[in-house]
Amino acid sequence: MIIAILAGRKGSKGFPGKNMHMVSGHPLSYYPLKAATDCSLIDKVYLTTDDDKLIKLGEEHGAVIIKRPAYLCSDKASSSDVYVHAYDIANAQHKDKKIDIIVILMCNAPCISTYTLERGIKILRRNPGYDSCVTVSKYNMWSPLRARCIGRDGLLHPFAPFKAFGDVKKLTSDRDSQGDVWFADMGASIIRPKCLKNIDRGLLPQKWMGQKIYPLRQLGGLDVDFAWQMPQVEYLLRKRNQRD
Repeated sequence: MIIAILAGRKGSKGFPGKNMHMVSGHPLSYYPLKAATDCSLIDKVYLTTDDDKLIKLGEEHGAVIIKRPAYLCSDKASSSDVYVHAYDIANAQHKDKKIDIIVILMCNAPCISTYTLERGIKILRRNPGYDSCVTVSKYNMWSPLRARCIGRDGLLHPFAPFKAFGDVKKLTSDRDSQGDVWFADMGASIIRPKCLKNIDRGLLPQKWMGQKIYPLRQLGGLDVDFAWQMPQVEYLLRKRNQRD
């Protein structure tokens, strides 16, 4: 059995109401929800939330609602704890059926397609040694090579030592000089249940992905935290519609 867990909460300080913000004619959360419900390989879709508007949207599209408790809705609550809580509830409801794969989605990560979910599920099925398949996007301009921190002297310093990137003499201001940089873009994490059962063994910072993670490459995925990201979302949705 394959389930999807879609997570979204009501409170957002950086972009209040982002999950229900309208983009290209639909709320932001509609897109990951629709990608999951349209996927023929997914048997049941769960939505974990404390937002009444999200609950209504989920019910309209056939999702099973998990009313998230208050302690998992604060800024201090970890995503890992939210997913473990939802999985435990789903697993208890299906004692007669074994959950083999879990598709984890975020309400504020709209740039995901049914095609990508199906591809990830099939890859995980064919490769029992993989813990997960995770969508990634190439953002060389945000390479850790370019990252800086402000020191106690008030000046900029490298966030990570340059020697961590290989031969320092080959590094330049060219954004591609360090090689391609792939970010887990939060579009989808297609995982095995053991990743949640043994959550503390997972690779930081997204421990639910396990250790052996296969990259599902896609164009420009992202999770939305600020209003200024919306033009990028609109662009990516247009590109996906043209491709589909």
